[in-house]
Amino acid sequence: MTRKARIGITRDLFDEEGRCVSPGPGPKLLEEIPGVEWEMFPEYTTEVSPEQVRGFDMVVSFAPYWTPRTFASSDQLLAILRGGVGYDMVNVPACTEASVALFICPPAVRRPVAVGIMAFIIALSTRLLIKDRLARGGRWVEGRNLPGQGLTGRTLGSIGVGNIGHEMFRLAKPFGMRHIAYDPYLKEEDVADVDVKLVDMDTVLEQSDFVNISCPLSEKTRHLIGEKELKKMKKTAFLINTARGPIVDEAALIKALKEGWIQGAGIDVFEQEPTPADNPLLKLENVIVTPHAIALTDEFHIVMWQEIAKQVSQLIRGEKPGTLVNAEVWDKPEFQAKLKKFHEAIK
Repeated sequence: MTRKARIGITRDLFDEEGRCVSPGPGPKLLEEIPGVEWEMFPEYTTEVSPEQVRGFDMVVSFAPYWTPRTFASSDQLLAILRGGVGYDMVNVPACTEASVALFICPPAVRRPVAVGIMAFIIALSTRLLIKDRLARGGRWVEGRNLPGQGLTGRTLGSIGVGNIGHEMFRLAKPFGMRHIAYDPYLKEEDVADVDVKLVDMDTVLEQSDFVNISCPLSEKTRHLIGEKELKKMKKTAFLINTARGPIVDEAALIKALKEGWIQGAGIDVFEQEPTPADNPLLKLENVIVTPHAIALTDEFHIVMWQEIAKQVSQLIRGEKPGTLVNAEVWDKPEFQAKLKKFHEAIK
């Protein structure tokens, strides 16, 4: 007797009443795949427990962490379907050791995060939030005497030109800015279509009016931007981080903003999340902050679930989705044995 493919979904993707928080069809897309059933985790925990994983072939996960302890009961677990593009919340070596494939959703974040970066650039350059507060407070003349900064001819620099950085430059083209970037993994021809000149990181910091961070968090990039790097930036420049908080030394950034090393910042991500209510960044007028949510649009959620449904369908057919993070797991005998057992159970 065959069974259905069982998919668990972490509780953070649902509200207190158990309704999916995603706009659009959400996990109902999984119901359109023959032979699939899904179940919401009964509770949210910051770390996925072995008990929550048990009995599922795949798990759709967004916020919680996956640690070595998580995989203690992973004999059946075939894949983690991460509903974003970052995977620093998953212990990848432990995932691979347990013969579990990790997939991400680059198509879901490409446009929404790039739009969020452009929103920061426009809001910061026009002093949008400051003028909003002045207008609401009846301080009309002060607002009119606070000029913004035009974008034409300015320099937009990025540390990283991957999926998101590339889309950001594409969206920025009509604004008439000069485009430069640091990305040691790319060649000039990779970014020629968005008019980007590849330079070293110091040049990006020293010449850019807007410094965007679009690189993944790793041990190499942790505190990549610290006091030394911030002091290289123009005093009139803005820093924008929608990647991961720990890429920037937050204490150094606070000092830079308070002492005027740079003009301002747009921050969607923090070293500690949720960030404490007494974080000085939340009190500074030259900063726009969002709760790691600038990209959470209806477009993001719809494309995310479409991508996850596609990954599930591919795994059921025995195909390898192109969004596999730990590529080495696919050819492991233990993973292939698990995949074969899965197919025998559901056919």
